[in-house]
Amino acid sequence: MTDAPAPVPNPVDPAETLQRLRGSIDNIDAALIYLLAERFKCTKQVGELKAAHGMPASDPAREEQQVERLRRLATEADLDPEFAQKWFTFVVAEVIRHHTEAAADVR
Repeated sequence: MTDAPAPVPNPVDPAETLQRLRGSIDNIDAALIYLLAERFKCTKQVGELKAAHGMPASDPAREEQQVERLRRLATEADLDPEFAQKWFTFVVAEVIRHHTEAAADVR
């Protein structure tokens, strides 16, 4: 009669794995915040330029091109393109608000 081998303990500690994954998520969130800040610094300059030259705050043709581009990128990155479009729409609404305020400040 042979004894069954003793079960090998699971070398992965779920609590440590969870902590490691959350640390990665926190780092990614920080990077996203800094990237958004950089993006808004650029769009602020765009808004000031548009305001100084009497250009409209929004550019629907550009926005549509960007939606198509970001949906394509999202698909390539295995990210839901609907989510990418919602995110972009949210950000663009804020950018347009800033551009509208910049135009009002010029007047």
